[in-house]
Amino acid sequence: MFAIPGKQAVTITETAAKQIARLMQKDGHMGLRIGVKKGGCAGMEYTMEYAAEINPMDEVVEQDGARVMIAPMAQMFLFGTQIDYQTSLLESGFKFNNPNVEDACGCGESIKFKDVEALAAEREGQ
Repeated sequence: MFAIPGKQAVTITETAAKQIARLMQKDGHMGLRIGVKKGGCAGMEYTMEYAAEINPMDEVVEQDGARVMIAPMAQMFLFGTQIDYQTSLLESGFKFNNPNVEDACGCGESIKFKDVEALAAEREGQ
């Protein structure tokens, strides 16, 4: 939908690909569907859920046995994002390194995106 020919919508680090592939094998899921929704103190939050099927309008990214589907309404906001998986003594989880984020709350769970018109103009210039 918002793709640039020859460029994946998102990139997945090796660590994240291994974790996604593990999650897919666990219950035979087709992959993980990522998106965004309104919420949190900065205005938007990432969503991530198991996907039993691939929707025709999903943007599909496959890498090293991992499959991520990007929900149609989130494609513009997630284009150029790197998905990573980090583990520390206190927590582990997926991290989104997203160039489209203008601001984030202190805990990093909630984000604010650049103006939609500015995002569209950036896409046209690439």
